[in-house]
Amino acid sequence: MKKFSIFHVQGGIGKHVAATAVAKTIKNNYPDRRLIVVCAYPDIFINLPYVDRVFQIGNTSYFYQEYVQDKDSILFHHEPYYTTDHIHKRKQLLDTWCDMYGLKRSNEKPDVRFNKLQYEVSKGVWKRSKPTMIIHTNGGMMTTNAKPYSWTRDMPQDIAQELVDHYKKDYHIFQITKVNSPKLDGAEHIFATPEFSLSLMEFFSLLLHSRKRILIDSCVQHAAAALKLPSTVLWIGTSPKVFGYDMHDNIVTDIPYDFKLPGSYLFDFDFNGNEVEYPFDMDTKLFDINKIIESVNRQR
Repeated sequence: MKKFSIFHVQGGIGKHVAATAVAKTIKNNYPDRRLIVVCAYPDIFINLPYVDRVFQIGNTSYFYQEYVQDKDSILFHHEPYYTTDHIHKRKQLLDTWCDMYGLKRSNEKPDVRFNKLQYEVSKGVWKRSKPTMIIHTNGGMMTTNAKPYSWTRDMPQDIAQELVDHYKKDYHIFQITKVNSPKLDGAEHIFATPEFSLSLMEFFSLLLHSRKRILIDSCVQHAAAALKLPSTVLWIGTSPKVFGYDMHDNIVTDIPYDFKLPGSYLFDFDFNGNEVEYPFDMDTKLFDINKIIESVNRQR
């Protein structure tokens, strides 16, 4: 009888990239089982050699009969965000996720892979006359009706524009942002949305051809870690201890401790950035621009 591990992943793109490390851990713990992944973004898993089949949520015809009914299958389908360790920010997300399943993790990392054709096509898509730099200013849901700015994760517009002004002479700068978010002068704007005919793997392939990267807590910093590309990552309302990677230079703003959180339940700051809970004074500069520039200049 065939044996299966069934790994179900839901949530955003960044969470899916992080989940590749969990998928590898499942396979390493159960090497004799075929690994079946059910997720929202199958492109992230399709090229991974340790994943045997990938299904998109909602497109799982005959799945029960193929992998569950009278089969030797183990299901991995719990939500790590609602565990005690995650809520108390005790561990990195991947450790919490694997511990929740009782898996022994051997420091497996996120994994993004391109096939030969994807890589060859990407060289033509992202070639520019100057070395390229990525500035990821606005993350989260990349739909046309998404919230334009989330103070808890997005890069402050004034900081981002200063960085573009500083580097635009020497670099072609790609700004990754939302369709309805503020656009930076002097940057080429990139939107990871179907409306602009950019596939997910084409979007991630931009990283392969970048010389410098200034990112936020969103999918691109997970993908950069998966591709072993050290980056400068700015953090405001989320924690690099939980969502970040040591390979990056994680720059964290200082949040005052006298703020009120009337709308918060199990987490302090919502990913979407509740404006009523903004804890900074009107004239507070969230990051030291010189510290960011020093970090970016160290990237090799």
